[in-house]
Amino acid sequence: MTAVDTDDQVDNQVDVVIVGAGPSGLTLANILGLQGIRTLVVEERDTLIDYPRGVGLDDESLRTFQSIGLVEQVLPHTVPNQILRFFDAQRRLLVEMAPPDARFGWPKRNGFVQPLVDAELCRGLQRFDHVEVRFGHRMQTCVETPDGVTVEFADGRTPVAARYVVGCDGGRSAIRRLMGVSFDGTTSSTRWLVVDVANDPLGHPNSEVGADPRRPYVSISIAHGIRRFEFLIHPDETDEQAAEPEFVRRMLAQRVPYPERVDMIRHRVYTHHSRIAGSFRKGRLMLAGDAAHLMPVWQGQGYNSGIRDAANLGWKLAAVVSGQAGEGLLDTYDVERRKHARAMIDLSTMVGRVISPTNRRVAALRDRVIHAASVVPSVKRYVLEMRFKPMPRYLDGAVHHAAPEAGRSGNSPTGTLFIQPRVDTREQHDMMLDDVLGTGFAVLCWSNNLRAVLGESAFDRWKTLGAKFIEARPMTQLHWPGHDDPDVVVVGDRTGALKSWFDVYTDSVLFLRPDRCIAAACIAQRAPEVSASLFAVLQLTTATLSREGDPASHGNPDRAVLHVAQPATEPSGTVTGTP
Repeated sequence: MTAVDTDDQVDNQVDVVIVGAGPSGLTLANILGLQGIRTLVVEERDTLIDYPRGVGLDDESLRTFQSIGLVEQVLPHTVPNQILRFFDAQRRLLVEMAPPDARFGWPKRNGFVQPLVDAELCRGLQRFDHVEVRFGHRMQTCVETPDGVTVEFADGRTPVAARYVVGCDGGRSAIRRLMGVSFDGTTSSTRWLVVDVANDPLGHPNSEVGADPRRPYVSISIAHGIRRFEFLIHPDETDEQAAEPEFVRRMLAQRVPYPERVDMIRHRVYTHHSRIAGSFRKGRLMLAGDAAHLMPVWQGQGYNSGIRDAANLGWKLAAVVSGQAGEGLLDTYDVERRKHARAMIDLSTMVGRVISPTNRRVAALRDRVIHAASVVPSVKRYVLEMRFKPMPRYLDGAVHHAAPEAGRSGNSPTGTLFIQPRVDTREQHDMMLDDVLGTGFAVLCWSNNLRAVLGESAFDRWKTLGAKFIEARPMTQLHWPGHDDPDVVVVGDRTGALKSWFDVYTDSVLFLRPDRCIAAACIAQRAPEVSASLFAVLQLTTATLSREGDPASHGNPDRAVLHVAQPATEPSGTVTGTP
């Protein structure tokens, strides 16, 4: 990446400033970059953090990385389908998590090396000449104006004017303090020693948690021969003691035969936080990632929750900035993300309490209950397949829940993530569905004439917004030309997963948001009216807009299209400092 040292070489008027070059900020910048939104990422550090922090990626995060065109770069730094086993003090198996399905297109559990993945997210920004990253830039304050925000920096650097600012600046977020919102919750009194080592002394690909009341521990295979160990620190052991090499070696001796030969990357003491911001948005300032919520590590959802924030907020910011939607759409970010982030915090906190009691009687009671429950097949599957993990389901926000039809089931998929099976088109085989859907809105129906179902008016409105139209069919009908329409892509249900999904629900027409959440669903005859209601809920408009010099318009005055901005032929994004 090219280093630029002077402010006069860069644009100081942008659409969005993102404070913090962590995973949430970098993912959000890639989403905005793909939509042609002028974006500046500022990071007070001189480089990306180069040591492991998060160690687990889920299927939703990989799906988001797929949507920004970087999943192939990320995958080499992952351990897919990672099994997690919980043992009691006698090394008897308590619980095993090995979720088998990949309904969203990717494995549910993946170990990963965060610094290498973050670096891929940062490199991805070089595709866009309207996205810039400045390292060594500490945000001093933000001053809201009637039509934007002025971002001021330390050391007298030139201020930047933006329409919106997103704080992705961690648990001690300066943006959150400027917003004046609370950070509610608790910080655990329990401390843990985390030790990252290279040249994995165990070498196996999976992970385990030892629920041993004498000293609970964690052992996690990350990738590239890196392993993380975590050990509970007792109340009578000080942070200073825990940082001593002899203490670290004594802890490692419980898990490896030759602790003195371990190739140490780093070790540190940390505590668990269970906190959530009082608001994720205040005016033109917003929060994402650790700035919005902190949670214990037990379910590996801190990193993934930040990626969910970016996926939820990114398309909404792009729609508002581009003039596609009214500013009220941004209010749905807090409405949708808060409940799910809270559920993840509660789950992680609860799992930590189950795993880490040091009272032997309490631990023995826990073990008896878990062993008894594990012989029940339904309970065993519930844990094995991670069905306890809360999935996003939006009852309010950027969704429209149509009234159920008389005599039909009230079971609606609206507000949930749509599946991502593999499909065929007439030109390509064995594709992931999202690669057919693209990165904007989509309207998908099962084996029906989509233009006739929507009607010309609704069809044209979605077409103006750049939506993709998809007709899913059984493979036997893939090449039948009866419903052919130049604006509709026909996909064959290669694995049968699409029909199985539609077998469960009575709805046959789906309106999909850019984050692949089902914004509305209905039977075919209701499609025109549900479409109109959804336009109102999302505050969408098909009015044409133009803004001189806006890179998102790409010379086209009709700017009200949520589209994929073409990356530069050669990497041209500017990076100030060292990535």
